[in-house]
Amino acid sequence: MTNPTNTNAITRRGFLKAGVTVAAFAPGIQLLMSSDARAAGKVVIQYDWLMSNGQIGDVAAAVNGYFKEAGLEVEFSPGGPNSATVPPVISGSAQLGQFSETPQLFNARASGIPVRILACGFRTGPYALTSKPSKPLRTIADLKGMKIGIQPTARFVVEAIATKNNISMSDFEVVNVGFDKGPLISGEVDAIGGWITNTQALSVVGDDRIDLLVSDLGLPSYADVYFATDTAVEENAETLAKFIGAVAKGWGWVHANPAKAVETLVTAYPQLDLGWEQKTIDLILKLSFDASTAKDGWGTFDPASLEEQISLYDKIGQYPNGRPKVEDLYTTRILEMTAAERPKLDAPGS
Repeated sequence: MTNPTNTNAITRRGFLKAGVTVAAFAPGIQLLMSSDARAAGKVVIQYDWLMSNGQIGDVAAAVNGYFKEAGLEVEFSPGGPNSATVPPVISGSAQLGQFSETPQLFNARASGIPVRILACGFRTGPYALTSKPSKPLRTIADLKGMKIGIQPTARFVVEAIATKNNISMSDFEVVNVGFDKGPLISGEVDAIGGWITNTQALSVVGDDRIDLLVSDLGLPSYADVYFATDTAVEENAETLAKFIGAVAKGWGWVHANPAKAVETLVTAYPQLDLGWEQKTIDLILKLSFDASTAKDGWGTFDPASLEEQISLYDKIGQYPNGRPKVEDLYTTRILEMTAAERPKLDAPGS
């Protein structure tokens, strides 16, 4: 394995030259704009999880000075297994947040929390069911008779897949598992759920594993969902647009410089492995860019897809107090304000 400290061209000194200060190291670093940017209002983004390859464009925006160019002082606030994403955004201590996937925002809105989607970093949600060649899961027909390992909080995913495909939950068995792949390796389950961007964790299953995205089983979703409160969209749209515009430029730079972008990410977050991130970047770009982003720019989403998603979750009883209206789930205002900044690119190689 290549040692990142020997190969990275972007160093801590490079961060400082770029106008970025390393302010904290756990659970991930915070990137703050230098003092000459502090005349502008500080923008804190609360992430749902630890900083990783899904935020590579955000990190690129900081390192390359795109936030500074927009007149913003930005702080990245990483999440984690015991962190709360919504409260900082509702309280105003964070100006916006990022959910891992769209169902989290749907649940928040259904609970009366006034948040809405601004942009979606991943056009395709990375959640997949991984199996082995000895008992492969390649189509919905293969699901019958299988034992499917799912984290308890994600059980609704397989319920939605069953409903979408008009099959009974009794046709297969759901087994509660954690995030490690041991149950699949040992044969306790025939397939296991997780994000395919966690390539290092999945490597223990073997290079011949089968990763089947839930979107290929009829369950669409967006991921890395940027969101803000209704009030923030109404009163601070210009600031939100500056942030999303800068991040979009960051993703455009990642698209053009994938290897350099990985080095930048791992320098910022040394707990990530350079070798594995290099192996994953092509997948990240395929999830982030497609024909729709080529037409409408990075971060775009389709309200019709949001309606399809929430209608399906409503059918399986996810919203006992009633589902929210689709128009309350999103705003296109920020995308419209950043149309010039958001790169119109397809997935590499398309």
